[in-house]
Amino acid sequence: MVIGQIATSTDFLVAGGGPGGYVAALRAAQLGRTVTLVDRDGLDGVGGVCLRVGCIPSKGLIEAADLAHRSATDGPAYGLKTKYGGVDMSAFQAWKAELVIGLTDGVRGLLDKAGVRVVEGNLSLSKPDEAVVSTPDGQANFLKFRDLVLATGSRPIELPGFEINGDDILDSTGALNLETLPGAVAIIGGGYIGLEIGIALAKLGSAVTIVEALEGVLPAMDRRIAKPVEKRLGELGVVLHAGSKATAFENGELTVETAYGAEQIAADKVIVAVGRKPNSDDLGLDLARVSPDNHGLLPVGADRRISDHIAAIGDITSGPALAHKASAEATVAAEALCGRKVAFQPAAIPAVVFSDPEVASAGLTAADANAEGIEVKTTNFPLSASGRARTLNTANGFLQIVSAADGDIVLGVHIVGPHASDLIGEGVLAIEMGATLEDLALSIHPHPTLSEQFLEAAHVGIGQPIHLAVLGKK
Repeated sequence: MVIGQIATSTDFLVAGGGPGGYVAALRAAQLGRTVTLVDRDGLDGVGGVCLRVGCIPSKGLIEAADLAHRSATDGPAYGLKTKYGGVDMSAFQAWKAELVIGLTDGVRGLLDKAGVRVVEGNLSLSKPDEAVVSTPDGQANFLKFRDLVLATGSRPIELPGFEINGDDILDSTGALNLETLPGAVAIIGGGYIGLEIGIALAKLGSAVTIVEALEGVLPAMDRRIAKPVEKRLGELGVVLHAGSKATAFENGELTVETAYGAEQIAADKVIVAVGRKPNSDDLGLDLARVSPDNHGLLPVGADRRISDHIAAIGDITSGPALAHKASAEATVAAEALCGRKVAFQPAAIPAVVFSDPEVASAGLTAADANAEGIEVKTTNFPLSASGRARTLNTANGFLQIVSAADGDIVLGVHIVGPHASDLIGEGVLAIEMGATLEDLALSIHPHPTLSEQFLEAAHVGIGQPIHLAVLGKK
């Protein structure tokens, strides 16, 4: 034993204060446990990357950019006499800071009322039932726990040759903290992070180039979903180099290897957005007889446990690295460690990209179903036939329902268009409840709304179209 290594007993321990960790802590407290939450930034870290430097700040930037862009481009169509005078990024950053402070204060308040103790430091296992917390001042505090939830999240993947310097090479956090709008930006990575930031900066006036190694943006999503986004990139003046690789950045020029040879792209800033990696290293997992896979992910059971008294959730486990997945897993993990029989078995986990147009997907695509040997039919309703969409001065998008060929049970919903992020919840509910196309068709939706797309698509699917001139049943 190390001299001074005296462990303090704690009942329920949580590592990580993000949307998985703090939800696990709150649920365990609700179930009567005495909870300690450890985060490397202590109370300042509550809310995690998502709330503090990711999901919330990026959506704020996206809304500001969309407001500015629509005022200039759509305003005249509505008869609005507006003139875009540019963006004050310093003022935006001040507003964003207040937004984040308000939300993080809210989470801290919830933890305080629940009696959750928050400790600052990095946690790793020192024994199967004990953890050591290394504090910023160099101290090591040992905590003997009854149960532990690991919710340590993820961090941006580093790209060799493009080390983040906070000056001209940035990660997503640096991009969201810009005090001045760069004239030209090159983004390495055409996934959701690169797209969201790139589209926002383009709308604010930057010249944006996106470099994606694969053959198109949103490579993890169905091509039918990605194509309208690629079309919109062109309309916004964003240059896309798909099937290309960024190799160097020197003297304000990014070298890109394309199918036609090397090309030099002028850029004031380069934003590296090639994905994230799990924070599963340095957790002392060997003491729990657990080894991460080649991607750094931890093996978990349906109840999210990796052993009798340790659970893992969120980005350090398999599945999409999404805040809402982590929060849902958190409840299961906390209840499992409190002796309840529970399992994380969602029928669908929605994926959303706040691009332009927005895209959202839940459940099976037709290709997924075919790969699983499931016979399905797809029903589409174009956004151009939506009255509410036309009042938003847009017609770029669609809603697709994938249903079982036998029985018309909804297996997947995929949306491209305004507020797809808000609409996909109905699709998830339909999938979870085993709803049929007829169930959706018989559910009265308010008019005029974007939610009517579900009703209209369902009517098409059962052969009784209303606002589409296609052959229907008599």
